[in-house]
Amino acid sequence: MENKQEEKVQWTGMLTVKMGIITAMALLLLIPLGMIKGIIGEREQTANATESDISAQWGGAQTLVGPVLNVPVETARIGTNGELLVQKSWLYLMPMNFTMTTHLLPEVRYRGIYKTAVYNSESLLAGDFVIPEKLDDVDGTIDWEKAYLTFGIGDNRGIRGDVGVLWNGVRLGTQSGMVCKDICKTGFSVKLNLTEADMGKTFAFEVKLDLSGSKSFSVLPLGQNTSIKIDSPWNDPSFVGTLLPQKRAIDEKGFQAEWTLTHLNRNFPQYWVDGQFDVWEHQLGVDLFLPVNHYQKAYRSAKYGILFVALTMLVFLFMELTKGKKIHLFQYLLVGLALVLFFSVLTALSEHVGFNMAYWIAAAVIVSLVGFYSHGILKDKVLTRWVVLLLVILYCFLFVLLQLNDFAFLAGNIGLVVVLGIIMKASLKLANREVEA
Repeated sequence: MENKQEEKVQWTGMLTVKMGIITAMALLLLIPLGMIKGIIGEREQTANATESDISAQWGGAQTLVGPVLNVPVETARIGTNGELLVQKSWLYLMPMNFTMTTHLLPEVRYRGIYKTAVYNSESLLAGDFVIPEKLDDVDGTIDWEKAYLTFGIGDNRGIRGDVGVLWNGVRLGTQSGMVCKDICKTGFSVKLNLTEADMGKTFAFEVKLDLSGSKSFSVLPLGQNTSIKIDSPWNDPSFVGTLLPQKRAIDEKGFQAEWTLTHLNRNFPQYWVDGQFDVWEHQLGVDLFLPVNHYQKAYRSAKYGILFVALTMLVFLFMELTKGKKIHLFQYLLVGLALVLFFSVLTALSEHVGFNMAYWIAAAVIVSLVGFYSHGILKDKVLTRWVVLLLVILYCFLFVLLQLNDFAFLAGNIGLVVVLGIIMKASLKLANREVEA
């Protein structure tokens, strides 16, 4: 009787030690898992840098601002020493009516294994300015003869060919740069020939503009009445900005979007002096969305790596205790390393064949590898099938989690509760068997 108790105490002590070593081993596997996460982050940074390089050569994300009528205002005052000081500011006048029709011609550019969406755009801007008859609330002398029409462009490198500007039916020349940069820093300007006698008149404008850019195209709707239409054969758009299009149609042939706005949709008046208002909060447009970001999905999947390692090792430990199989600690380590390797293989493959296909290829390779190795360890086809079934369930569950966005956290917690319940039940059976023994 005493010998049995001594054997039981010895067996329990050995079990505790082995469980402690396996736990420490699983925690140590967090080191290579963390290294893989770091590699995923580095690959993503490289991809982003490559996209930026392509954008720098092709043209960056484009934003059209304007047109805006800019008129210098001079205000005279007496200085502290009695000298006459003249301060120059700018009067900004927004268009009364503004319409824009843009056709985007997208394509995907590659550099090595990396890619980004670029486009050429053809835009027609039209509308009119109504110069107020009186501007009594503007302090100073308005110099109408030095008025400019300015057009803000997100990246001037994207301008293709000559820009045609018609002002009341007369073609005017353009000059690079902005005469004032309160609203937009980059773009081009047009010198106008206005006089004080033009106050109260309406002037029509029309602009044809070809731009190349990358990833996104947006507009600042500055008109009192604005209508914007954008269409493209790109069939996976992401509409951005403070206002979604009122009308849109998306199918396999591309998309069409239309915005209609009035001055009631904005937080700035028809005209003001200097930088009193921020118009950029009203930006709207479209992103040419590349639907698969395999680096983010690979990083999310790696967060569940410790779960794969812990559950698989736990299953091997239960088999060792209940079926009398002897499994060496080094064999536990090799199985854990194989499970960690999955996330590195997944990242490498997804750069070439896409995330979904890479996921199932990597999962099939690792399941086969662990399955064959488990058969060599356990020498039992039934137990090997249980190990393979566990891994298949885990990989299927993780794939479902990665496809979920809003419910991924909830589904993950439900899965963990179910797994913990199964482990608790299995541990009770193991404890009852030990007591009976």
